[in-house]
Amino acid sequence: MPVDVLYETSAVATGGRDGTAKTKDGALELTLATPKELGGAGGEGNNPEQLFAAGYAACFIGAMKFVASQQSGVTLPADVNVESTVGIGPRSEGGFGLEIALAVTVPGMDKAKAEELVAAAHEVCPYSNATRNNIDVKLSVTV
Repeated sequence: MPVDVLYETSAVATGGRDGTAKTKDGALELTLATPKELGGAGGEGNNPEQLFAAGYAACFIGAMKFVASQQSGVTLPADVNVESTVGIGPRSEGGFGLEIALAVTVPGMDKAKAEELVAAAHEVCPYSNATRNNIDVKLSVTV
């Protein structure tokens, strides 16, 4: 199904997991390093899983804000946070796969309402939509 694109960005990676990545507009430039757990040297630099985790966490809060704005009387606390954990490993079918867990903390909100909000955000978040039916995303909610 087509997307009515409202924003677009581009990034270029060179050298793979032990190279560099930067956005074409120059707003972001990173040194990449393969973690020791994946056979790399580790050390200075980021890896794709860290970038995915950070992006998913931030985007999910944006989805929560959108959902809250559509519901009368629902205010999302300013200190809401999402801890996104992204794991990578070999798949039994071959190749590699990801597993994702989102631990959402919504201080001061009724637990049932927070769970409802998180479930609705999971339906509209672009990262959730991109992973749906491909990666099992585990959601947990703390108030």
